[in-house]
Amino acid sequence: MIAPLIDRRTLIASAAALSVTGPLRAAPPAFASKRPALADRRFTSPAVEREIARVSAKIADPELAWMFGNCYPNTLDTTVFMGRVDGKPDAFVITGDIDAMWLRDSSAQLHPYLRLAANDPALRTLFHGLIGRQARSILIDPYANAFMHDPAARTNLSWSLKDVTDMKPGVAERKWELDSLCYPIWIAHGYWRATRDTAPFDALWAEAARASIRTMREQQRKDGPGPYRFQRASKIPSETLMLDGYGPPSRPIGLIHSSFRPADDACIFPFLIPSNLFAVAALRQLAVLATEARPEPKLAADALALADEVDAALRQYGTMRDTDGQQIWAYEVDGIGNAHFMDDANVPSLSGLAYLGCVSRDDPLWRRTAERAWSPRNPYFCSGKVADGIGSPHTWLKQIWPMSIVMHALNARDDRTVGQCLRWLKASHGGTGFMHESFDQDDAAKFTRSWFAWANGLFGELILDVAARRPALLKALV
Repeated sequence: MIAPLIDRRTLIASAAALSVTGPLRAAPPAFASKRPALADRRFTSPAVEREIARVSAKIADPELAWMFGNCYPNTLDTTVFMGRVDGKPDAFVITGDIDAMWLRDSSAQLHPYLRLAANDPALRTLFHGLIGRQARSILIDPYANAFMHDPAARTNLSWSLKDVTDMKPGVAERKWELDSLCYPIWIAHGYWRATRDTAPFDALWAEAARASIRTMREQQRKDGPGPYRFQRASKIPSETLMLDGYGPPSRPIGLIHSSFRPADDACIFPFLIPSNLFAVAALRQLAVLATEARPEPKLAADALALADEVDAALRQYGTMRDTDGQQIWAYEVDGIGNAHFMDDANVPSLSGLAYLGCVSRDDPLWRRTAERAWSPRNPYFCSGKVADGIGSPHTWLKQIWPMSIVMHALNARDDRTVGQCLRWLKASHGGTGFMHESFDQDDAAKFTRSWFAWANGLFGELILDVAARRPALLKALV
């Protein structure tokens, strides 16, 4: 049995240490499918199967085609648990090697299938189930980032058992991360745009949307610290919050506090700029949903009012002058005058803002910021024998996260950069045929998280993007 106070990083690192020994170093991939047998797959979609065949036929490199075939359906194959609640579909989507559902990860994991949902009833049922499950989860606790399959169960995550916070049944982990409330809006809006299906947007969904706005407003902390606090006994400082669990000091300026980053690490300064930019975009998407999918004029007006307020505060307080005097987005600020620059591979990141729809791909401020994030100006940028990329304080230094390479490729304007990113990703899988959380910049056989569905899905999205916009590159790359 795992000791109660072991943290998530220690658990994952221990599993990773076991996964990189022996044959992974000795044998090249045989390019046999790594998917579960058909009878063992958690969910199947005819449209996804057709898409795998269609896109794979465009890829000249057999290893890259093999990786796409393994990665793109990984969420469906291994992480989806379907059921029904009150006569409606329910979809519980685990991260992979952690048996809990993160609001962020579950949204990102299904995002690669949005484009196919209009023509596949099975996928529409899956999205109905996810949107409903996320709404019910938010109503359990809008401050939680991860949830249990059984909404009456207490957490079984070893690192969360003794957290000092208001843990409720159904909550797996209660780290307040602003992006956790943005992602369900983002995926719901994406589903609406893809299908024009109003079925998931019921009274329960609207109630969860109102709870999301209420929580974001509480975390502007205009009238005191608010109701959320969190402390954890851990040898890792970023696993807990200072000042009796309320986090570092700040001044109310209209931005929304985020106690933790998307990597689940505590913020240094509490206004996390990528997440606030994501909140502006998500709130405006919510206003669209509350106008078109389920007309609720007050909900739409409340979402737009908060989006406009946060947007104005971002323009005033969210940027900084770099060492050369040029203006860039900061990573975090405190509203007192302090700011720092870095980028973390986890999305929302500064690098991932265009992917999320927070900025235009041609926006000069963002382009300037992203260029610095992909450089030694970012302390978590790595350049090694296997690849270049961005890591995270959540793992060790010199550990590159494949999702950062995917973002760099999606941001690129030229075939040469995209081709280089594909070669790096092909070199990163350590003989497994899958993406990982991170890998050593000099030895891809040293990696964390052998089963990380979000990264697999992002790789699949990149291949789909290249097939659509740069098909000749897939034919030329061998």
